[in-house]
Amino acid sequence: MIGRPLPTIEFADEASLAWGELRLVAGSSNLELARLISEETGVPLTDPRVRRFPDGEIDVKIQDSMRGHDVFVIQPTCHPVNDSLMELFILLDALRRASARRITAVIPYFGYARKERKSQPREPISAKLMANFITLAGADRVLLMDLHADAIEGFFDVPTDHLTAQKILAAYIRERQLANCSVVAPDAGVAKRAEHMARLLNAPLVFVYKRRPEPEDDESVEILDMAGDVESRDCVVLEDIISTGGTVVEVARALKDHGARHVIIACTHPVLAPGAVERLREAPVDEVVVTNSIPVPPEKRGPPITVLSVAPLLAEAIVRVHENRSVSELFR
Repeated sequence: MIGRPLPTIEFADEASLAWGELRLVAGSSNLELARLISEETGVPLTDPRVRRFPDGEIDVKIQDSMRGHDVFVIQPTCHPVNDSLMELFILLDALRRASARRITAVIPYFGYARKERKSQPREPISAKLMANFITLAGADRVLLMDLHADAIEGFFDVPTDHLTAQKILAAYIRERQLANCSVVAPDAGVAKRAEHMARLLNAPLVFVYKRRPEPEDDESVEILDMAGDVESRDCVVLEDIISTGGTVVEVARALKDHGARHVIIACTHPVLAPGAVERLREAPVDEVVVTNSIPVPPEKRGPPITVLSVAPLLAEAIVRVHENRSVSELFR
């Protein structure tokens, strides 16, 4: 029997359907970044109803059903680091018990990353411990950005995507139209990233050799030598974290002593411990370009600090993970 033609049915992408609908949950450590990611993706934020008891304990009550959904929890583990981590663990546990189909922890800044190996006997490997906790709490996948040490990605026993903000930083620096630009690696740990930034900016690479006279003091930095020409050049000092500002301030002074014309600091994570902003404002630094992976309060904004948003990058990565598309294509 010949009947009417069947209506065309619009099927959703099968890869996306495998994980249910996309949901975004924001922890309290960087609500502004979560809001920007929500705007970029067009997915509203689900209220996790985080509250604290008088003794400091954290309580969570997810306000919407998460059953069968693909949930992304946005929670950089920044100051106060221990509170942010504990809140993340509890959010992950709540989502797991709410029968979310897949839970991805979106951690733009990963706390305890500076302790990724034993440098002396009887020391912990705190970064590995935090990775274990995140997985045990319920994360099926982790989205990270500019880890202090690349090896930390391997600490997780679940699929992990490691993003970088270097293209965002490089695009802003190119807009400055610097003349005779050089990229400066302030220590051996940043050398690989600085090499990548130098390629993005088509600029030569400069290496700075330093040591800490007092290893336990983050502010004690001594510049030993410098490899590369900075005379009359605009220098971009690349860092992943600015905490006390001690390293970048001493590097900036050394660059100026060697004849650098301008010094710009490019950094992903503005930890900015007490006293760091004042130290940067007094240093021979023309600009400090950071991202909003960590919230920068109003009193720390303004010259010389410029804040760029990583929300478009994180939003695109979230959508790609949800749709089972390649995340590495973002960096080609």
